[in-house]
Amino acid sequence: MHHDTSLISIVAVGLAIAFVLGALANRLRMSPLVGYLAAGIIVGPFTPGFVADQELANQLAEIGVMLLMFGVGLHFSLKDLMEVKAIAIPGAVAQIAVATFLGWAMSAALGWPTLHGVVFGFSLATASTVVLLRAMEERRLLDTTRGRIAVGWLIVEDLACVIALVMMPVMADIFVGTEGTAPPTLRMVATTVLWTLLKVAAFVAVMLVVGRRAIPALLERIAGTGSRELFTLSVLAIALGIAFGSALLFGVSFALGAFFAGMLLNESELSHKAANDSLPLRDAFAVLFFVSVGMLFDPSILVQRPLEVLATASIILFGKSAAAYFIVRAFGHPNQTALTISCSLAQIGEFAFIIAGLGVSLGMMSGEEQSLVLAGALISIMLNPMIFRMLDRRLARQKAAAEAAAAAAPHEDPAERPVLAVNDHTIVVGYGRVGRQLALLLRDRGVPVVVVEEEADLTQRAREEGLLVVRGNVASEPVMLEAVPERARLAVFAIPRALEAGETIERMKAINPALTVLARAHSEAEVRHLLQHGADGAVLAERELAFSLAEMVMSTPPYRPARKASDDDAPSDPAPAAA
Repeated sequence: MHHDTSLISIVAVGLAIAFVLGALANRLRMSPLVGYLAAGIIVGPFTPGFVADQELANQLAEIGVMLLMFGVGLHFSLKDLMEVKAIAIPGAVAQIAVATFLGWAMSAALGWPTLHGVVFGFSLATASTVVLLRAMEERRLLDTTRGRIAVGWLIVEDLACVIALVMMPVMADIFVGTEGTAPPTLRMVATTVLWTLLKVAAFVAVMLVVGRRAIPALLERIAGTGSRELFTLSVLAIALGIAFGSALLFGVSFALGAFFAGMLLNESELSHKAANDSLPLRDAFAVLFFVSVGMLFDPSILVQRPLEVLATASIILFGKSAAAYFIVRAFGHPNQTALTISCSLAQIGEFAFIIAGLGVSLGMMSGEEQSLVLAGALISIMLNPMIFRMLDRRLARQKAAAEAAAAAAPHEDPAERPVLAVNDHTIVVGYGRVGRQLALLLRDRGVPVVVVEEEADLTQRAREEGLLVVRGNVASEPVMLEAVPERARLAVFAIPRALEAGETIERMKAINPALTVLARAHSEAEVRHLLQHGADGAVLAERELAFSLAEMVMSTPPYRPARKASDDDAPSDPAPAAA
């Protein structure tokens, strides 16, 4: 019996090739997105061999967009944005404006229509969430000032794209097809914009009034059944159902509906479970989305229009990243922070594809212009890890030079180094979530505490909370000596960097052999490393949690040892058992 296998072939072949090329890209220390896009090019119409059904690919891509936007809403954090709003909001808006202007200027030089140039420039303005977060996680920067600024910056860019998804159809209705003819009247523009805003406002009102109560209540009921399959199905049904219903009833985009569905679930206590349960399917359709985007890319543009490809890549790699650098510096942040933010934003990704794809479907961009966006994305995503490695080497050289210069002065006259007026104290290294709780607990119990912290905002917070603070990296010998380890009784390393902690523990023990040192570890290998370098104890969080739970279990009535009766007990009048 003959079967139409177009859907099966695009899913099977697309995912298989995406897996192979994604693994290869990961092996080469590039983002797997490069492999997914390359898989799309291979199965696309511009390369020989197997050609997937473009119409089916587009529909699968729409599902991928909805699930991607659902994930963005699910992880949207207004709190994270508010922590760095002073720089993230104006900085991101200014950087988006610069990138959009550069894209428009390039388009004007090439003679494109103005509307095409604006959409083209805007599609180059927003960075990839996947690429940025991966770079930050690899360097453990997410909990630092630099990481929080980058994440806040990214949130503002995401919001700008959400607004663009609402306004682009409006602009298309007004301007597409009118160039060269009479311009639209002010009344026409105002009427169209107002009607769109009213529909969006109605959708938002319904979601906030009804959805905020109904969706969490529904999820709680489903979670109460204990069926994981039903819960996962309910999450996906909510995400896709709201996206489809919002487009059908209110005329807003699938992406906007999915984003709001994620935002509403974000407020629920079950949001973490919803994110975890929907992640596998969301990732699978996201891969198909990137494959479908790759199918739209014509590789011949690299040969036919190399200068335009180079100009597009230059705007992404140098134009908008330079703008981000100078904006961060203008707000008074150090050079290290500015370089990290600019390198983080020197790429584009999923939102660029969504904006460019919508632009083509609305007649606001041409296929060739979209191919330039895709070429710029491929080049920037491939080069971004290399840019970060260059930055890492530069910062390492600067740090080594600074430490060498700082180390020379104290050795010339050790008596002149800063000495805190404290004795028999505890040195707490790191004032993050773990270190802060520990330091405050010790302080409240009357233990003298000296905090060593290198992040400016955490240092300021510790001082505001009445603690003695040494600012700097404890691996630097002058910083370590400023904490007076020779007069301390205890040192606790609450930082998650075991290799750095081990070297510092060894130096502290050489200065004060009687010092008791405890440290934090994330694996058995880190525990061994810390103990070998002189730590008296290393806390492995997962193991300690298991011990605590075991003690709680053994203290419950079913497992509590029975009290042995004494000779003085009166058997005729037994006392009631203690609860």
